[in-house]
Amino acid sequence: MKRLLLLPLGMFILLLVLTGCGDNDSSEKINLTVSAAASLQDAAREIEQVYTRENPNVTLTYNFASSGALQKQIEEGAPVDLFISAGQSQMDALEEKGLIIEDSRSDLLGNELVLIAGKDSPLSGFDELTGDQVNKISIGAPESVPAGKYAREALTGMGLWDAIQPKLVLAKDVRQVLTYVETGNVDAGLVYHSDALMGDNIKVLAAAPADTHKPIVYPMAIIKNTKQQAATEAFMNFLDGPEAREIFARYGFKNPGELKAP
Repeated sequence: MKRLLLLPLGMFILLLVLTGCGDNDSSEKINLTVSAAASLQDAAREIEQVYTRENPNVTLTYNFASSGALQKQIEEGAPVDLFISAGQSQMDALEEKGLIIEDSRSDLLGNELVLIAGKDSPLSGFDELTGDQVNKISIGAPESVPAGKYAREALTGMGLWDAIQPKLVLAKDVRQVLTYVETGNVDAGLVYHSDALMGDNIKVLAAAPADTHKPIVYPMAIIKNTKQQAATEAFMNFLDGPEAREIFARYGFKNPGELKAP
């Protein structure tokens, strides 16, 4: 009789031990802070849903802003695990200061620069930006917003930069440019193709010729002071994998290998 009672008890204790061990392994909570260019936010939110569903112990905390602002935050010691920039120069600056894990750096995405206007705008292309029918044109501030830097390069390459100076309205990031055009506060703006797809009541007039600006590449890298390097590497591998790439493609991003140098 005792033996009949002891055997289930022993099995019960063993089950408790095994269950406890399993909980410890799977319940380790990981929070990753990702500083990402503002143009990534729509795709990144969908990727977050997919990744955290597959990895329920991981929480992704995004910080979206212009790449220049994010670079400055990292330089000032902001706790960041992964940085995804919309421009190479911001990542170059962090690498020169020894703030990223160099071997982790890779080019994640590419994009295209386009001219947009309100849905009912009579404008049709870049050549009309110098005309009297255009009073305000918005681009990101070139010093801190990669899209603004590419816009300046493209407009200079097309011989339009000097002529449109009095019309420029500088924005803090590419999404603010999109908002200015959506609300009719400006007549036209230059944004990434991926942002234009997210716009309301706008239309794409033309793409900036690829030979007028440097290729638009989004590099990513792990920040050196991360305390979650292995988990960050795992997320980077997911971002570079087929599931995430399919999501990025639906939001208008390109594989960096598709881009051509000017």
